[in-house]
Amino acid sequence: RYCFGGSSRSTTMLVFSALVVLFVSIAAEPKTKNCNDVRAAYSSKGFNINDVPNKGVQGAPLKVCPQGFTCCTVEMEEKLSQQSHSDLKAPISELSSKLQSNFKQRHQHFDQFFRELLENAERSLNSMFVRTYGMMYVQNAELFKNFFASLKRYYLLGSAGVDLDAMLSEFWADLLERMLRLVNVQYDFTSSYMECVSRHTDQLQPFGDVPRKLRLQLTRAFVAARTFTRGLALMPDVVNRVSTVTASPSCVRASMKMLYCPYCSGQVALKPCQNYCLNVMRGCLANQADLDTEWNNFVDAMLGLADRLEGPFNFESVMDPIDVKISEAIMNMQENSMQVSQKIFQGCGQPRPAKVARSQRSVKETGFTGRFRPYSPDARPTTAAGTSLDRLTTDVRKKLKLAKKFWSTLPDTVCDGERIAPGDECWNGTAKSRYDAVVIGNGLANQVSNPDVEVDITRPDVVIRSQIAVLKEMTSWLKAAHSGNDISFDTGDEASGAEGSGSGCDSPTCETDRDIYFSTPANPVVPRVHKVVVKEKSTAHRATLGSWALAACGLALLTPHWR
Repeated sequence: RYCFGGSSRSTTMLVFSALVVLFVSIAAEPKTKNCNDVRAAYSSKGFNINDVPNKGVQGAPLKVCPQGFTCCTVEMEEKLSQQSHSDLKAPISELSSKLQSNFKQRHQHFDQFFRELLENAERSLNSMFVRTYGMMYVQNAELFKNFFASLKRYYLLGSAGVDLDAMLSEFWADLLERMLRLVNVQYDFTSSYMECVSRHTDQLQPFGDVPRKLRLQLTRAFVAARTFTRGLALMPDVVNRVSTVTASPSCVRASMKMLYCPYCSGQVALKPCQNYCLNVMRGCLANQADLDTEWNNFVDAMLGLADRLEGPFNFESVMDPIDVKISEAIMNMQENSMQVSQKIFQGCGQPRPAKVARSQRSVKETGFTGRFRPYSPDARPTTAAGTSLDRLTTDVRKKLKLAKKFWSTLPDTVCDGERIAPGDECWNGTAKSRYDAVVIGNGLANQVSNPDVEVDITRPDVVIRSQIAVLKEMTSWLKAAHSGNDISFDTGDEASGAEGSGSGCDSPTCETDRDIYFSTPANPVVPRVHKVVVKEKSTAHRATLGSWALAACGLALLTPHWR
């Protein structure tokens, strides 16, 4: 007491104050100077542990993180900045890759299914006609082979590869020419005479209403199928291009500050506040979010066309019984052969008589039996896809609905779960505390007030803008296909007519009972096609018809004397 020249109370207060200062200093030192946790975390990222100081350093000239006592050096900050770029891309790449994979797979399934249906339809017709018409079909199967080859080209290329109207007109004209020779074996028909016949095929209607309806069916079904598969193929491509857009320097800087500045303060386990993460991600993904409107329009158009595929534009219901439809047309010609021949003779003149050798060909030589295989709706094709169109569209519809708003919800998807810290015990960009800034909206225009990412709203990303244009164009094609119009055709007056190529289907009734079989009356003002079941004609009727045809003119539906 005497040595310090004061009271014992003063001495006690001085000692206490010194102890408090010492205690606070010791308690704070592990948080500000001990960098062992940082060394371990830094090393786990694959970096050299020797880059990290053993204790915090004062005054390191960091460019992003707060200065002062820190466990980071400038070199560490640079490496962690590169790491943050990779960490930012990882969840986006994961989500995008999953979306790409989903629709690549669906595109493959649909495309394979449609191709298999075409192959199966051709095989079915070949098998049926061989059983029904024997060698006469086998020797002259080229007409039907070319028919299916053209359909396959049309599926792949659309009207750029095949003019469907012209192809079908040529097919029926060629079939009429061959059958005309069969039912009139007593005459010789010159090429010029047959040209006259071909010009009047539509007027004569020798095959009934089948050609008109089949053209309508094929156009709608093929346009819908081809456009839908094209849309499925486009989705992964758009996702790939958009998800690989390079992050801006300001985005990388913001992600570094959000993800790794806690390391520099020694708080390696501290995760960002959710709203802080949202502002950073909405700034980084501002351009991608602008894709959302056209993306959603595109997805809605895909969903609408999927409904058409299950309904009136069902590719499966058109291709599966096409052999029966063509046989129905042949039967129509057989039943009305005398009247058709008389109309032709009146319009194109009397043909010259044939040589005796041809007119005396025997019935046995023709090989026609008159048998006809009825269509069974239960006999579904077995495809490599191992499924049906209904199951495929049900599955893809679910995936399409999940894909809506993918780009605008991407920041929310990333800033969720283990990537963020709930409540106030989180990193707000400067310290472990509440994040008080307002969460800004999605899209480029909203980023003018983003507190965490500097975004130049006057310079939209060129790649993303181009993909917006691609989606907009594809959406217009999908909408055209939804109305039954070929995307390659000029949708003028001809395309909008009831019988024009790509005629639309905008009536509400098109969604329900309208199917495309064979009950529409001839030359309707407004086509209203109702589903009917193709019934086999009685055996007695067929026997009578076959006997009449054979007795009258030695009828065979197909002959080795095709041109």
